Amino acid sequence: MAINLEKGQRINLEKNNGTKLQNICVGINWGAIEKKGLFGKKKEAVDLDASCAIYDENKNHIDSVNFQKLKSNDRAILHSGDDLTGDLNGDDGLDNEVITLDFSKLSPNASYVAFYVNSFRGQDFKDIPFASIRIYEGTPKRVTEEFARYDIANDATFSGKVSMVLGVFYKKNNDWKFNAIGVSTTDRKLEETIITIQQDHL
Repeated sequence: MAINLEKGQRINLEKNNGTKLQNICVGINWGAIEKKGLFGKKKEAVDLDASCAIYDENKNHIDSVNFQKLKSNDRAILHSGDDLTGDLNGDDGLDNEVITLDFSKLSPNASYVAFYVNSFRGQDFKDIPFASIRIYEGTPKRVTEEFARYDIANDATFSGKVSMVLGVFYKKNNDWKFNAIGVSTTDRKLEETIITIQQDHL
């Protein structure tokens, strides 16, 4: 059963049967904004960008995966590609962008893998329908077991914001765990968010 993530919550990457998750997906789902016009309602495309940044044990940034770079240098992290619109016809139940992570392939230098979301066109998070993140076992097109979920759309603290840090996978005693951050930032660019994570969330 999936855990609804709370800010500051730390969770072990352990499945119901007691085994550790080695391959996970982090999926972002969102819809287009409905606007009222002179001739009725119309849909405004939304471009959210799911990204991750990798840091070493000294919190130095060593790699990134985002819409501009779809694979990590060690090939452990893969991005499904840039979605420029969101769901135009309501929630189809599928994630618009998915980043897959294979812990067994991660470089030994990697100690933190942080996930974050930016609104590319500067559209306010509070206006974006059913925006959410989930961590699950499976593939970008198949969910085997949902592990945890974080609801972005219904959190009033994201009103007026266009960037947020979702959470950080971190290595402790050679085991990977997850820290749910769930806070907005004032950043407008990916590079700014990478620095914010480095300074405030590792």
